[in-house]
Amino acid sequence: MKKYKAIIFDLGAVILNINYQNTIDEFTKLKVKNATTFYSKKVQTDLFNQIETGMISSNEFLKELQKETKNANINQVEKAWNAMLLDLPEERVQLIKKLKNNHSIYLLSNTNAIHIDAFKKQLGNKKWLAFCKLFDKMYLSHELGLRKPDVKIFEYILKEKKLKAEEVFFIDDSPQHIASAKKIGIHCHHLLDDEDIITLFPDIIL
Repeated sequence: MKKYKAIIFDLGAVILNINYQNTIDEFTKLKVKNATTFYSKKVQTDLFNQIETGMISSNEFLKELQKETKNANINQVEKAWNAMLLDLPEERVQLIKKLKNNHSIYLLSNTNAIHIDAFKKQLGNKKWLAFCKLFDKMYLSHELGLRKPDVKIFEYILKEKKLKAEEVFFIDDSPQHIASAKKIGIHCHHLLDDEDIITLFPDIIL
């Protein structure tokens, strides 16, 4: 692993545990029609792309989601949207701390202001600040106006950090994101559902 200058981590399902089904189930309870096709890990409508690239505000997004429900209030809609967010395993935090000794560490996440705010509240201010310090920089799609799998988001990081693609190792749970990064020569690992990032770095853990 020392041959890489930088490691880029995805957030959801890589560092932070998430469960898309929780949100789908909550949407179903709120009478969203065809909740599984409306939103999932692999398929989502343009509304979700808009919130993840910062094209619409959190309030606009929640109001649009509300229209898909049957008389749900904004708080219920927000709670359903955040239902996918689970826990942050401490052993992954410790792993990243150790990796920082020999690598530049970056976070690259397709996310949105609502989820980031919920994540902050879940951790509390002190732990949130400590989490941010794990990374040399966090690249969040809604702040950049770009999202994976658009190759431009990878090119942006390489250019800003003056990195060559072959110097970078990228870990993500979505095959389409991996395929995009590979196109420009970034080394990748597609993290499967039954894998944990800790198992990718046995020498670091030991």
